[in-house]
Amino acid sequence: MKMDSSEKQPAEDNFQGDPTGKQKASGETESSNVQPPPENNTTSQSAGAQEAHTQAEDPSQDKAQAPAASEQVQQQPGGSSDAVEEEEERMGMKKLSEDMYYNYDELYSRPVITADSEIPENLLHLTHSFGYDCGRRANLQLLDERTLAFVAGNQLIFLDVRTKEQRYLRSCSGGGIGTIMAHPSNRYFAVAEKGDQPNIVIYEYPSLRPYRILRGGTGQAYSFVDFNHEGTLLASVGSAPDYMLTLWEWRHEQVMLRCKAFSQDVYRVTFSPDNPGQLTTSGSGHIKFWKMASTFTGLKLQGLLGRFGKTALTDIEGYVELPDGKVVSGSEWGNMLLWDGGLIKVEICRKGGRTCHAGTIQQFALDEGELMTIGSDGAIRGWDFESIDTADCNDDSGLFEIEPMNEMVIGRNVSLSSMVKSCLPDSFIWFAQDSNGGIWKLDLSFSNITQDPECLFSFHAGVIQGMDVSSTSHLMATTTLDRSVRIFDFLAKKELTTSRYKQGGTTLTWAPRLVNPSGGLVVVGFEDGVVRLLELYNPQSLRVVAGRSRYGDAELRLKQAFKPHNAAVTAIAYERNGEILATGSMDCTVFFFTVGDRYDPIGFVTVPGPVQGLEWSPQSHGKNTLLVLCRSGHVVEVQSPDPEAQNHGTTYHISGLPTRNFTFSSIKSHIKREEEIARRQALKEKKQKEREAQLKKAKEEGLEPTEEELQEVEEEEELPPLYTPDPPSPLCCGFYSLPGAFWLSMGGYDSGFLYHCKFSEQQGEDLLQRRDEPFTFLPVQNTDEDPICTITFSSSRQLLLCGMQSGSVRAYPLQPPDFHLTSMQAFWALSVHDNQYGQLRQLRCSFDDQFVLTTGEDGNIFSFSLLPQEDLFKVLQRSKAKVPSPRVGVEMEGVAQDIEDPLAYSIETAKQKLEMDRMRREAEMRKVERRKMLAELQNQFKQLLEKNQGLPEHVRLHRTELELDRRFREETERMTAQRVREARKELAWEEERHRIGLQKLQERFWDSLESDTVTVVAFQSDHRISTYRLLALSQRFHELKQRGRVGGPGTVGQERWRNKAEAGKDSSNITADQEDLGEEAVMAPHVVRPGGSKLAGRQAEKLRKATEKAERARVKIEKRRKEWAELYATKPNENCEDPEDVRAIRLATENMGDFKLKTAKDFTVPEHLRMNAEKKRAQLVHLEEKIHERKTQMNSRIMALRDTKVSLVSRLRSQAQQLQAVQERLAPHFCSPAPTLPSLLPEETPETKLRYTRTTLQRYGALRAQRACTRGQELEGGQTLLEQLEAEIEKQEETPCHTPADRREREVEESGVTELEEEMREVEEIRLLYEEESLLEQMSSSMWQFDAELCLLRHEKLWLDIQMKLADLRHVTLFQELLLLKEFEKRENSLQERLNACVEEEEDLRSKLEECKQALELKRRDISKLQERERAIAATFQASLGENNKFADFLTRVFKKKIKRVKKKEKAGDDEEQEDSDEDSDEESDWDEDEDDSGSESGGPLDDSVCPPNCNSELFENTVQLRERRLDLEELLVEERKTADNLRKECDSLIKKIEFVSNGAVPCSLAPALVLNTVALGGLQERIKELQVEKSEQRDLYRQARQQHVQLIHDRKDMEAKIQSLEARCEQLMLMKFGKLVDLEALQTLSGNRNLEEMRQDSRVREAAYTQEVRQWEMKVTEARHAVTEVTRHHTERLLSMNSLLSQKKEMEDKLNTRQSRMGTQFQGRRHAEEDERQRLYQLVQSQAQEANALRQEINILSRKGGHILPPSQAPLPPLPEAPSRSTRTNPERLNRHFKLGGGHPSTSSQGVE
Repeated sequence: MKMDSSEKQPAEDNFQGDPTGKQKASGETESSNVQPPPENNTTSQSAGAQEAHTQAEDPSQDKAQAPAASEQVQQQPGGSSDAVEEEEERMGMKKLSEDMYYNYDELYSRPVITADSEIPENLLHLTHSFGYDCGRRANLQLLDERTLAFVAGNQLIFLDVRTKEQRYLRSCSGGGIGTIMAHPSNRYFAVAEKGDQPNIVIYEYPSLRPYRILRGGTGQAYSFVDFNHEGTLLASVGSAPDYMLTLWEWRHEQVMLRCKAFSQDVYRVTFSPDNPGQLTTSGSGHIKFWKMASTFTGLKLQGLLGRFGKTALTDIEGYVELPDGKVVSGSEWGNMLLWDGGLIKVEICRKGGRTCHAGTIQQFALDEGELMTIGSDGAIRGWDFESIDTADCNDDSGLFEIEPMNEMVIGRNVSLSSMVKSCLPDSFIWFAQDSNGGIWKLDLSFSNITQDPECLFSFHAGVIQGMDVSSTSHLMATTTLDRSVRIFDFLAKKELTTSRYKQGGTTLTWAPRLVNPSGGLVVVGFEDGVVRLLELYNPQSLRVVAGRSRYGDAELRLKQAFKPHNAAVTAIAYERNGEILATGSMDCTVFFFTVGDRYDPIGFVTVPGPVQGLEWSPQSHGKNTLLVLCRSGHVVEVQSPDPEAQNHGTTYHISGLPTRNFTFSSIKSHIKREEEIARRQALKEKKQKEREAQLKKAKEEGLEPTEEELQEVEEEEELPPLYTPDPPSPLCCGFYSLPGAFWLSMGGYDSGFLYHCKFSEQQGEDLLQRRDEPFTFLPVQNTDEDPICTITFSSSRQLLLCGMQSGSVRAYPLQPPDFHLTSMQAFWALSVHDNQYGQLRQLRCSFDDQFVLTTGEDGNIFSFSLLPQEDLFKVLQRSKAKVPSPRVGVEMEGVAQDIEDPLAYSIETAKQKLEMDRMRREAEMRKVERRKMLAELQNQFKQLLEKNQGLPEHVRLHRTELELDRRFREETERMTAQRVREARKELAWEEERHRIGLQKLQERFWDSLESDTVTVVAFQSDHRISTYRLLALSQRFHELKQRGRVGGPGTVGQERWRNKAEAGKDSSNITADQEDLGEEAVMAPHVVRPGGSKLAGRQAEKLRKATEKAERARVKIEKRRKEWAELYATKPNENCEDPEDVRAIRLATENMGDFKLKTAKDFTVPEHLRMNAEKKRAQLVHLEEKIHERKTQMNSRIMALRDTKVSLVSRLRSQAQQLQAVQERLAPHFCSPAPTLPSLLPEETPETKLRYTRTTLQRYGALRAQRACTRGQELEGGQTLLEQLEAEIEKQEETPCHTPADRREREVEESGVTELEEEMREVEEIRLLYEEESLLEQMSSSMWQFDAELCLLRHEKLWLDIQMKLADLRHVTLFQELLLLKEFEKRENSLQERLNACVEEEEDLRSKLEECKQALELKRRDISKLQERERAIAATFQASLGENNKFADFLTRVFKKKIKRVKKKEKAGDDEEQEDSDEDSDEESDWDEDEDDSGSESGGPLDDSVCPPNCNSELFENTVQLRERRLDLEELLVEERKTADNLRKECDSLIKKIEFVSNGAVPCSLAPALVLNTVALGGLQERIKELQVEKSEQRDLYRQARQQHVQLIHDRKDMEAKIQSLEARCEQLMLMKFGKLVDLEALQTLSGNRNLEEMRQDSRVREAAYTQEVRQWEMKVTEARHAVTEVTRHHTERLLSMNSLLSQKKEMEDKLNTRQSRMGTQFQGRRHAEEDERQRLYQLVQSQAQEANALRQEINILSRKGGHILPPSQAPLPPLPEAPSRSTRTNPERLNRHFKLGGGHPSTSSQGVE
């Protein structure tokens, strides 16, 4: 709302002039809710508001001016607020009065107008907003039950949900509005703005007066604000670049806490409603939990960043704080995340893993124990709060499944982003923001009477792509990518109709009057390249047709649809005569159509880039041309095509159309360089003039200039380089100026200017290489970063309107005709759309230039008036715009065919498709004819070949003779071979790739396999045996084996295993010897191969059994003989000892006492029994080798058995053939049934799977192609390709079943057969029967024998399987032992390293001990030498004294005196040592002083600098010198002794260390040692460091204590002085009260006085009565004051009217005076009378002022607390009804003085009334 106090708005928009008003249509019903403030309050607050506003402009004066503003604003009786204000001033706090308001007229942003221009400020006036920025977060707030508030660019719109009327509040910064938020009480709302250092303005509702302004919260823009539950605090978070989180005490405009929220976008910040002091922020890829914590430095804001852990990172739009401190947030995939302590406790989803919402969860609401989620999928779901609060996951999935309690799905094309609840108590009504352009009213009671969702308002969603206005009426059409076209009546401020389509609209234009005189045709371009002609008409004017209903004020009807482009349509323009329509697109084409009842295509031309705009030349130009503006910076001028020309070609492309091209080349760097050159030239000339003036002045003064002054030359800086942007700057807009010339507005680097360009005469250059420069330019102020995006002229071309990238509108007054824009100087600019993303897309003037309409990328549509207020009121008298009437007969026409398929062919593509189809059909027809001719020739040739074959051989022609020319065949073969070579070259890479792949597969899966699994199956049973699948031993195995052979391990292990085997240990511990001993007998073949027998039947069976029985008896006898022989052989000698006993005795002797290994103290493991990792690894290798060897042996036996079966199967087949031949010669009744021939199964010969031939590969390719043709359907029972191929190969390999030949029927008559022949036939039958029986027996016995061998081998393999499993277990055991040994080796190595370190340490200590001993011995020698020198000096002194020297005692004292000498201290590196030395020196100095004192006491003071009288001076000087030498030696001795003591201590410590370290063992006695744990020792070392720190701290504390001590001393002195002054004052007060000095303690011990207490009680009773009486009088005074106030108000109104009358009177007097000056002196008498009357009135006013002062004094006396009320000196006050008469006398004087004489501040009068 543009609340401009200088503008007088019409009645229905009076809210814009008065922030407390509304539009009259709704003002009647809400007048009780919107009360204007009292005039006295407004008057008293104006100064305070101005002061506060001034303070806001200067933040540096906040603390200095805040108390002053508070004093001026807050007026409280009795003066009790002075102490509070003084206390607040003392505490440094800013206290604002609760009734202070800012002046909105001084705050809101106004248009920017060029200085000294005559452009009015109210050039454009906002009339209505038709859009809604539905993509903005939380852009919907509810202020009361019927008022919604949302942001639209730089406006805050208040929308009445009942009357649909709008009110507007304009931003204060002019940079846009970031976000809004309503106060919990709905008495206030916060508007957080954008711009440079934006503010947060708190408005009061419904008065809409600015209440508080919060400054300095962020740098650029606010993204979200929120009040706490009590409404006392406000939290705000900024956007880029600072992302600052600020907490405000908003009533005092104070920053409470501040901290950076995050380093990325922050979407929301909220207070916890149940936990004061807790906040939560969320945004891009994060959520953060904040807490206001009290620390010793004050209140701090601590943040805890939520960690996602295993959950994928997600942007968090919505969340809710639970009462127990947990937080539930949403995610991008639609599930809920439960946060506890900064971590995700559980992820919540629906049953079956379904997401809670199909998209992002935008908002949460906790309402009456139910948690509601609002999703972008248009669904609202209610969840059980208790279940979610206690949710937990029982498995590792991290999910908790729950189903919603309630659910409401709004619609399919609904995407909810935020909701607000109704203000009414116990209401379930919510208002929701739809991101697809709607505001919904929802009933979330979830009961049987729940109302359906109601869409209250519908808007465009997203960027407004196209907009245009009607040329005949106040109608506007818009389209966006939301697939809708809307028609608005901006005069009636409402939407008329909406049409929706399958694709989104991208551009729109309204047909001119030349095309459609009624103004009812709209042409819309869509994103799929379709152009639709839509007719707009009033359906009420249609004739009634059956089946059609008439409703609405307007209706859109599709007239025609065509698709000229394959990409989005970006521009549509009608030719100036209305005969041609041109459309431009992103596909770099411009299509032309003829205009008529039906639009027919003419053709298209291609342009160098995507089309940005189209403009036809005006009527003033001679040629009819089209200016095509491309986004890439290219401009093309196309001559208008001939509409009558018919295109009969294969394409619509117009090739011969004259065109001119212009490629923009940047000149901005040249302009900047020229400006820099001009600036430098001007600066140079200025300096030259100054230099000449200085030289002239010096010459006048007689001074000669120096050579440097004469030859002074300044070094010029390098000019800015020339720059050409790459890629080129985008072209924003342009328009024609003159024929062949045009203006361009560029974006990017080249913004800031309007470029005047023209087409070059040389048009033959390549477009890509062409570079054209403008011939002139026009700088545009403040557009370097804000280019002009769209330009439009008013119909009179007197006003140029520009739409800027920042969302602002500029208006330039012009003086037409001004093609060179020379008058484009002054401008008027106003921020309208959002300054960050609200770039203006379209800007249009209405057909009568009364309105201006704007659309932006922020989705907002605004309507402005260009008229003064009076004319606008007349225009608004008309209720609505005129909608065109329908065409005649339009109701009878059918529905036009629409293009709904986005993949439909364009006009050009369809034509080319038709042409291609025609050419394809012709080609197919030619192919059919040629194939027919070729088939006929082939038939004729076949007939000739058949005839040739039918001829005799000597006449028959050879095939080569039928060739016409051999070269034909050779050429064909050569071409075929060449094509084969080319194909091989093309497939060489693929062949090599497949070969390498096959090689890798073989190496990985086949070459590493030593033997695959081969299964051998028995003939007559189900027994089968399989080989081991054995891998080849790796290279690592051979290396380990070779290493083991070199090291020789393994023998010990074998010996141990052999011992264990002999001792009869558990069979599960398999050793290598057990395998060697036990397995050879088992694995030996025991197959008895029976020899062939010629007996048959039972005789052979009996013979075989007898033979077996005899053999068993023989074996048993032989075994018994061997056992007796062995028993006798083992019979020992009588004197022989058992070797086992001998060995046991030897072992017992060696290991006596070793009952359990490693328990004896002197036990050491023998070297040959020690085990290490290498030996254990050798055992593993040996075991693996044995396992591999046994498996290989078994595999070889099974493979031999398989080979036997293969040969046996082939032999059986041959025997079956022989049997068949025999049975063919026998009679059928003699033929025995032949046994079933066995066959080899696939698992018995697996190696055949890898054998393939070219035929196999070709068959595989054919099957693959067949499978591809069937599109993946399974063939032959679901077999794969390989299985199907194997089945076919098996069928081919099967031997065909030979059925017996048809026997010839022997019809031999008995009479024809002789006896010999009969006998020969019988003999033949006997022989054949024998052969048949023998063949059958051989076949049966061979199969039985094979089965027996397989059964035996199977038993052996089962036993081997058991042993292999045990070996595997043994292998696992050895491997675990190997791991343990490796770990032990690591420990042993570490222990060995420690041992070595200890040995080295001992050696080092011993060497250091020797060095210390040597140094100590040297020091002892030095000390003895110094002692000898000291004794020598003493002897020299005694010798110098001689005998009987009377000064001997004095000189001796001088010699032995200790003098305090200055020591030369070296600079120590350690501060502690320095301090210790200082302390020592201080102690020594003290000791020396004591000695000196003692010496002086005993012998009196000595002055060694003066020789006593009568003493030899030489002797005295010698004594002093000897003393100095003695002192030097003493110092050296002290130092040497200290050094020796240190060396001695070091030696002792080294000796102790050596004793403790020697032999690697701890001594038995630790009495002289201090044993410490390593941890304790480390703690002591840390304690040393801590003590050092504590020492430095104590030193600092001591220094501070000294300073504090000094300060306390001064304070004590001041307190003593103060006590003395107070004592004197106390004595003075005693004398004044008691007349003498009394003892206060004795006074306090006195008992009470009864009379005194009674008098006090009487006084209290009287005081209470008087207080009650005072209250009654105060009530009377209050009533009288109200009466006086009311009378004062009435008289104020009268005085105001009198004031206006007096001003009119003054004007009339002035006019009369001018007339009287002309007329003469006839009216002089009347003038004197008027002067007398005026003097009388002045006197009356003065007397009334005196009475007012008297009343004011009376009021002050009555209102004074505790004051004495004197009896009135005049009559008592009259009754209440007579009060107005007295006020009537006083008010005129006071107000007259206020308004006329200027006496006092306006607040003075209000204070007096109070």
